[in-house]
Amino acid sequence: MPAMHEIRADFGADTITVYQAYPAAVADAALAAGQFAAPFSFRRMTWIKPSYLWLMKRSNWGRKPGQERILAVRITRAGWEQALALAVPTTGDPGALAAADVHVQWDPERSLRGAALNHYSIQIGVGRPRIREFAEDWTTGITDLTARTHRIAELVRAGRDDQAKRLLPPERVYPLPEAVARRLS
Repeated sequence: MPAMHEIRADFGADTITVYQAYPAAVADAALAAGQFAAPFSFRRMTWIKPSYLWLMKRSNWGRKPGQERILAVRITRAGWEQALALAVPTTGDPGALAAADVHVQWDPERSLRGAALNHYSIQIGVGRPRIREFAEDWTTGITDLTARTHRIAELVRAGRDDQAKRLLPPERVYPLPEAVARRLS
């Protein structure tokens, strides 16, 4: 059984994949540039999520207006861990949260069909002071998962969950430095 608060992600030795949903104009520009570029907003917080299924619930499988395109964003583990080290929980002190460059929030993880599970998934809000760093330094690649996402959703709607699960991105427990893990949970 998963721990109440654990980060599950697709990651390698140097990178971790996070997921975001955008309108076509933002996704197309990012894919063409290989990093985020206008009309991506460098003036507002951007939320990154290592849980694919959590984003599917949030974006309604890429069908919610303004969230039609699903991107897998590969970022450096060094950038991810820097964000985690700077993160202030959204449930904490309001003064500390207002001054924080990075926010952290834990939400119920989701099943393939969108039901809330009894453990939590992390999302990180990268604030304005760190957006360019995220977009230009941490990001190593961007992949469009929209077609795959729609295929998974079709399989789920057709009751073919086993086939849908085979198309999900792999996720396993991400190893955190102990001090960071204690502070975040």
